[in-house]
Amino acid sequence: MKLLITSGGTSEKIDQVRSITNHSTGKLGALIAESFLARGDQVTLVTTQSAVKPASHPNLTIQIIKNVQDLLETMQPLVKTHDVLIHSMAVSDYTPIYMAGFDQITASQDLTEFLNKTNVQGKISSQDDYQVLFLKQTPKIISQVKKWNPNIRLIGFKLLVEVSKEKLLAVARASLVKNQAEIIVANDLDHISNHQHHAYLVKQDSVIEATTKEEIAQLLLTHIHAKDNL
Repeated sequence: MKLLITSGGTSEKIDQVRSITNHSTGKLGALIAESFLARGDQVTLVTTQSAVKPASHPNLTIQIIKNVQDLLETMQPLVKTHDVLIHSMAVSDYTPIYMAGFDQITASQDLTEFLNKTNVQGKISSQDDYQVLFLKQTPKIISQVKKWNPNIRLIGFKLLVEVSKEKLLAVARASLVKNQAEIIVANDLDHISNHQHHAYLVKQDSVIEATTKEEIAQLLLTHIHAKDNL
């Protein structure tokens, strides 16, 4: 079986020396990849330079990306040639388009004038006490997957912070339906640490609870291969 796994967190450039990113380590994606490699599957891992990576393996191919645009261009052809996608990467929801000094903003009559600008400096000046950063929403890559390959089996992830179990599961179920996924792994950041990773594997007709990254990886392995053997 050919699996495509994404892990780590994208980074969106502000200028040549600054960027905005997230705190994803890629540990869970690496563990998932190792579980399937041990089963004898072929794994393509799309990840970032700083993310944790599996040990070298003859069935493992790693592709490094930086930002959402890289991810989009890399994933589209890969989705068409793989059987399963486990999309655990923390993908940036927004990318910077322009940074302006506070004086420029307050003097403007219409803030939309900044939306078509781009940062041209190699390093934006740090002279101003305050800067205003304009962000643009990035494409929702998970929503494109089934358009690229209607037959691929999709496992998605949803991370929220400080929400009730009911809300977490409701958001996961909505994503399950919208993106035509087999499972959405629902997490709350408050319940993730070095020693635990509390999550719910939300399916159409059931919810399975897990408490560690290793357990999540094993449950996904069991699910994928159980259905593959039907």
